[in-house]
Amino acid sequence: MKMEFQLAEGKAETGKAERFPTRYVRFGAFELDVKRQDLLKNGARLRLPGKVYQVLITLLERPGEIVTREELRARLWPSDTHVNFDANVNTTVNKLRQILGDSNEESAYVQTIPRRGYSFVSKVEFVEQPETAGMARDEAERGEENPSLRGETAGSKLFAAHSAKVWFTAGVIALVVAAMLLGAAITLFSHRAF
Repeated sequence: MKMEFQLAEGKAETGKAERFPTRYVRFGAFELDVKRQDLLKNGARLRLPGKVYQVLITLLERPGEIVTREELRARLWPSDTHVNFDANVNTTVNKLRQILGDSNEESAYVQTIPRRGYSFVSKVEFVEQPETAGMARDEAERGEENPSLRGETAGSKLFAAHSAKVWFTAGVIALVVAAMLLGAAITLFSHRAF
């Protein structure tokens, strides 16, 4: 599905992607809430500075396509800004890669196209609901299939798993102590018999 986004020529964008077809964008283990400008990795919120967020949005608007360095410069800095654009674009893209756990050598998300720009190479999904809402819905459906799961929260499941480990360890220790006492009793009675 081809998405088209309208950008003002020569003006730095605020980072708001009003032209995205949906509020949420998923790629790999990440989910981006475009409206709140939040990036989550497996549900954990990651800090995403403004310029880095703008680079990510620009790349996500055109996944699989080349976004030129000039397009990034125009998106990130107004034409009257005086900075070393090349160094700043490199630094900003490298910060994005660092946040995504990506590298230039083995690009899972942001690929460098030498002397041209960058391309977002991961599969991108535009979705209406956050992953957490989908997981809650899936858990609710599983709870209806299995009545014993109703009312269990993620915290109680975690506590139950931890509790089971504690009880297993206590059981093993009790068996070892019982075996030692039995061995001592057998040794004591065998010496008394003579």
